[in-house]
Amino acid sequence: MKATALLIVCSCLISGSFGKPQFPGKLLPLPQFLHSPTSVVFFPLAEQEKEPKFWNTWAQRTLKNALTLETLNRNTAKNLILFLGDGMGVPTVTAARILKGQLNGQSGEETQLEMDKFPFVSLAKTYNTNAQVPDSAGTATAYLCGVKANEGTVGVSAAAVRSQCNTTEGNEVTSILKWAKEAGKSVGIVTTTRVNHATPSASYAHSVDRDWYSDNEMPADALKDGCKDIARQLFENIPNIDVVMGGGRKYMFPKNTSDVEYPGVAKHSGTRKDGRNLVQEWIDKMRNKRGHYVWNKKQLLSLNPTSVDYLLGLFEPADLPYNLERNTETDPSLTEMVEVAIKILRKNPKGFYLLVEGGRIDHGHHEGKAKQALHETVEMDRAIGQASLMTSIHDTMTIVTADHSHVFNFGGYTVRGNTIFGLAPMMSDVDQKPFTSIIYGNGPGYKLVNGGRENVSTVDYQDSNYQAQAAVPLSMETHGGEDVAVFAKGPLAHLLHGVHEQNYIPHVMAYAACIGQNREHCFTSSGSAVLRPVLSSMATLLTVTRILC
Repeated sequence: MKATALLIVCSCLISGSFGKPQFPGKLLPLPQFLHSPTSVVFFPLAEQEKEPKFWNTWAQRTLKNALTLETLNRNTAKNLILFLGDGMGVPTVTAARILKGQLNGQSGEETQLEMDKFPFVSLAKTYNTNAQVPDSAGTATAYLCGVKANEGTVGVSAAAVRSQCNTTEGNEVTSILKWAKEAGKSVGIVTTTRVNHATPSASYAHSVDRDWYSDNEMPADALKDGCKDIARQLFENIPNIDVVMGGGRKYMFPKNTSDVEYPGVAKHSGTRKDGRNLVQEWIDKMRNKRGHYVWNKKQLLSLNPTSVDYLLGLFEPADLPYNLERNTETDPSLTEMVEVAIKILRKNPKGFYLLVEGGRIDHGHHEGKAKQALHETVEMDRAIGQASLMTSIHDTMTIVTADHSHVFNFGGYTVRGNTIFGLAPMMSDVDQKPFTSIIYGNGPGYKLVNGGRENVSTVDYQDSNYQAQAAVPLSMETHGGEDVAVFAKGPLAHLLHGVHEQNYIPHVMAYAACIGQNREHCFTSSGSAVLRPVLSSMATLLTVTRILC
């Protein structure tokens, strides 16, 4: 059987190498989805898209692939991965798709992001219990703990009041990371922000204020009433989180302790008033448990994941740099962190849960720096692709979503292939000035020059830190309130369909993995499993054959 399957694979590879049609003239670079069931080989743009056959063939292949989804994947999810693009609204997804294509030499619109390839897509309503337009803390509590909450709070129910320490006790809610850990799975957190920022902190902390990064940021009455800072909770609430990577070093060290990477920069020094060195405490605890602490890319990539059971990686005093500004010699990319994390976590025969946050998408938008935000999105999509290469849809549920959107958009009747950071093809018929396709509803990009709108042709609007024009002046651009997309693949991914409340997401993931509160569906009265186990290696090989062919 194995020999037969191998022959099938080989024959597909051979036929594929000789079977591609050759076309004269300059070809548009092949799209990323060339080998997907919905793909067609691209002719030169000016010729192929004029032919109805091109569009009809593409649609028919897409239809054929859609029909295969009638056979639903009802396996048990051994592994769970949640990719969270902070602030990644639908306009951001679309613009990042175009950017990805243009970075690869395409016009961009026809490109597929890795998340675009997921077979099931739904929408999530993002409002907080007390906010129409949400923040990242209340939303994180929803999609990680399964409970909607107030803005500014993490890991507590809506009965807790922001900044009021005495409303914490009794209102704590637990996350899917804890559910997975209690089920014996390995668990990990990877983020481009501080590891004690809003998104990751909802995995392990119970805090009525998302800004209580260390005890230095907490009011005296909160400390007196017994509330813990978030950095401390990272190490105390859920023992032995297997992998933690991101920024936030300074919140782990005693006040005024010089940072290892920036010893002469006061703002990067330790902040803790209690005198504790949380990193050293972790190192001492993990000394005989194959635990490793790293603070730069070289140390991270020199590790042998087979000999690492626990990893703490803190690569910056606060947030990691934007990917466009990253020192590629010293700072790991999100993709590199994800690859190492999966190599460590997947050693557990019971599987793993991994939260991955592209957290600086949000920061780029807040600063009105669309180029930074979109490149952050493309990098997260690259990490999604890496995770897909290292896992199987047969036993791994992967979800990609956002916590909220931003008041970011692009338009202006731009022509096909127009650089996503470029100008609209016409002048404003009101002030007779050019304008960029990208624009914000509010933010720091609002500028008046001689009483009128700034003429963007006089500035470098392609610069990485250019702040796109905004309609309303604000020092920081705001979130948007619309629904966000939820992309899903793997076991029981079809349960994410239609429009849902955001807190539905972790319940689906837990159901698919047979963890958490409702596991009755996983077993019969005799105790045997109901959900199907993962497909055999033979079936997996045949799936690979289908992709290659």
